[in-house]
Parts: sequence; C-alpha cells; structure tokens
Amino acid sequence: MKKATAILVTVVLLAICLVFGFSVQAEATTYRVNIATATTGGAYYPIGNAMAQIWTKKVDGVKAAAQSTAGTPQNVELMMNEEVQIALGQNGICYYAFNGTGTYEGKKGFPAKSLRGITALYPNVMHWVVASDSDIASVADLRGQKIVPGAVASATEVNTREMLSVYGLNYMQDAGEVNVKADFVGYNEAVDLLKNRQIVASHIAGGVPTAAVLDVLSTGAARLISLEEDKIIEITEKYPWYFPYTIKAGTYPKQEEDIHTIALSNILFTRADQPEELIYMLTKSIYDYHDDLVSAHKATQNTILENALNGMTLPLHPGSVKYYQEQGIDIPAKLIAQ
Repeated sequence: MKKATAILVTVVLLAICLVFGFSVQAEATTYRVNIATATTGGAYYPIGNAMAQIWTKKVDGVKAAAQSTAGTPQNVELMMNEEVQIALGQNGICYYAFNGTGTYEGKKGFPAKSLRGITALYPNVMHWVVASDSDIASVADLRGQKIVPGAVASATEVNTREMLSVYGLNYMQDAGEVNVKADFVGYNEAVDLLKNRQIVASHIAGGVPTAAVLDVLSTGAARLISLEEDKIIEITEKYPWYFPYTIKAGTYPKQEEDIHTIALSNILFTRADQPEELIYMLTKSIYDYHDDLVSAHKATQNTILENALNGMTLPLHPGSVKYYQEQGIDIPAKLIAQ
C-alpha cells in the first residue's frame, strides 16, 4: 500500500513538474515587439502595421504593435531609450547616429554603436511637389518662397536641408543666410497647405507611391518637379547614401513625364541586445510572407532577398546574419558586428 502511494505521489509530482515546465517554456518564448514607424501620411506607417500583423498572427510567441512617430530621428531616440524593439528608418540618418556625425555630432549618447541592421526595405524617394499654378520649375526657384521641408525632427527635413545645400538655399536661422521660409508640418498637413495655396512647395519622402503625393496630385493642386542632372550628381557625391531614381510617367495621377530625382534605402533596424532567436524569426517572416507586405504597400515589392543588404549602413544583428547565411547570401565583412 505504501509502495502504491509512493508511486502515485511520484506520478503526481512528475505531472506537476511537466505542466510547470511547459508553462515556463511558453512564457519564455513570448516576445513583445513595439515597432516605430513615422507619420500616417507616408509609407512607414502602413508597412509597420503590416509587419505587426504578420508577426503577431504568423510567428509563434510574438505579439507586435506599430506606433506612429515623427520619423527616423525619433525612432533612433526611441530605440536608444529602449522604448521600441524594432524601427523603420532612412539609412543616411542611421549612419549619422551610429557614427555620431552629421545631426548627431557632439550629441549626448552618440555614437549609437548598439544599433544593428535587419534588412533593407525599399527605396525612399524624394518627391518635390509644387503648386500647379506656380512658375516653379526647379528647386532653385524656391529662393524667397515658403515651403514645407518636413515635420520637426524628421528625416525628411534633414533630407531637405541636404538637397537645398547644393542649390545654395537655407531656411535654418543658425546655418547662414536664410533665403527660404519654412513651415514644419507632416505630410498630410503639407498637402492641405498646398491645396489652400498657403505654400508653393513641399518635400515629401516616401516609397512609390506615397499616399500624400497621390492625394494632392489627384486634385490637380500640385505637380512634381525634377532635380537637374548636375545637381543629382553633386548631391550623390556629397551624400553617398543617395542614388539617382526615376519616377516613371503615369506613376501618379496627371503625371505625364518621367521625374528625375534621388532616393536612399529605408532599412529595418534594432539593438544589439535583442535576442538572436527573435530577430531571426522576424527577419525570416518578412520574406516568408512577402505578399502580405506588398498588399499593405506596393513599395515593398522591392523587399526581396536580392535587395536585403542594399544601402545597409549598420552592422547586421546576429539573428539576421544567421538567416541570410542559411539563404546563401554573401555578407560583406563591414556588415558583421565586431
């Protein structure tokens, strides 16, 4: 009788241990992932939302949510403050942050050497949108005019400054002669200002097509202008993360001609302290469920393995390295974290 009781107690204890063990394991593999995107008028926000849905519904143990932000600079800050685990960003701004140069030179907490890349996403295209009834034919014609360069603390606004610099134009009080007036608002607000003829131009950076550009061009209130070939060369030499890009005629409503501009790569990034297992699963799912991303935004048609490292300015996270090595992708030595 005592032997039977002992066996029963042993069985019960084993059962409890097994249940408890499984519970601990299940809890250990649950990851909460916050994704920093940008304003709702651009491409980052719908793409970030699509990733959150993919990761939550199709990756075991992941609960993800996307949040709207002011863009890459704020995303870098959120990442460094450990408020988000994943973020979308422009490669040029990420380069500045990682190296403590450009807009981050001398700033406390930088260089941000803990930033790590996951994958390149798609080209971030610079759209110069001008009022249809204006005589603006070139960025050079913006001298003395009022424009929207982007929201405060946004990567778009940094892009605007970089482009205007080769035209000898400036709207910053602490950066020399001010010869352009600026109103710092987001894409949707910029479109409203164009429609109401309160500004003559706005710079809007985003994947093709960008919702805010579609909106304002469809009304006939605005049109796109090109950058001159010599200026494209000058910009790409001065800021090598940019490259020439052509917005083909017919991409946007009432766009009858090719628009010659520049673009840079948008990337997905994280921190070095994120678990290798997590980043591996997230990286893999981006390519496993690529069609779901394209359904959210056409720009992610470019998010394919052949382009995974295009324009990457950060060393890769080990989780992404593991996935790419499995796929037979040759990873440049400069992208392997030391």
